[in-house]
Amino acid sequence: MTASPAAPTPAAETVLSHLRRQVARLDVGSTVAETLAMLRADPPPPGIVYFYAVDEGGRLRGVVPTRALLLGRPEQRIGEVMDGQLVTLPSTVGVAEARAKLLDHRLLALPVVDPGGRLMGVFEVPVPAEGVEDLHRSDRRDDLFQRIGVHEGGLGATPWAAFRGRFPWLGVNLAGGILSAFLSGIYEQTLARVVALALFIPVVLNMAESVSSQSVSLALHTLGAGPTSWRSLWPKLRAELLVGLLLGLGSGVVVGLVSLAWQRDARLALALLGGIGGGMAASATLGLAVPAALRMLRLDPRVAAGPIALAAADVTTILAYFSLARALLG
Repeated sequence: MTASPAAPTPAAETVLSHLRRQVARLDVGSTVAETLAMLRADPPPPGIVYFYAVDEGGRLRGVVPTRALLLGRPEQRIGEVMDGQLVTLPSTVGVAEARAKLLDHRLLALPVVDPGGRLMGVFEVPVPAEGVEDLHRSDRRDDLFQRIGVHEGGLGATPWAAFRGRFPWLGVNLAGGILSAFLSGIYEQTLARVVALALFIPVVLNMAESVSSQSVSLALHTLGAGPTSWRSLWPKLRAELLVGLLLGLGSGVVVGLVSLAWQRDARLALALLGGIGGGMAASATLGLAVPAALRMLRLDPRVAAGPIALAAADVTTILAYFSLARALLG
């Protein structure tokens, strides 16, 4: 590739500057037996290995899972065992965007194609030689992504650009906190009559925020596994709602018993049980739904999901806690 007169800035640098052209290209029309014989005679270079199926014109047609290649019938064609659902990078994409896409899909390499769909090479994360053997373990892959800096703080953005990208979503959290304060003001008379309600507000909010953060983390971990749709999401939402309810009831019983022994007020204990149980159930569901909704809206769930889910958890939990307390305590 001909060098440009002036070196590009990191923000404008494209994947072509980091392209590895020695990739395992498999003929889409060859049989599994022919392909395995070819690979044994001419092994791919060491490092991360993805097998890519190409046609006679060099156009990328699919990726061939190693399992399918090893277990396929000898007479099967590569086109029959390949996976045609591809995630690719255009040759003009920037390095920062390419790294973000690697992280989104939890992959260590992505094929780069020209405007005609021809495979040019792969853009990959640098993997130390000693780390390749353990890449089948998800915890090792996560650790590798962190060590190489493929995360929000390592995408080459300037501090001002990072501020502009992240502060609006933190503003959502600020808005949620302010709204929670206003809601507390609405229930001021209830708080004045039963001062003990205020003593447990930090516990109630902390439990809801904790389970919301857990659900957000789980959602972000699984979103890269494939496309997301509401139809596929409903069973997960129902399961997370049940998990949140069980966690909430367990936590609510503990806090309720403490309040009963301390304040000697069964109605306060019931308010805590219901507030924590309902708040944690709603927060767990929101923690799963918010990242998925952001992904379907083509927004970045890694930066925005946490603040939005936490703000929604705070408001929902405060409403549940105070409404139940007013109904029980008068």
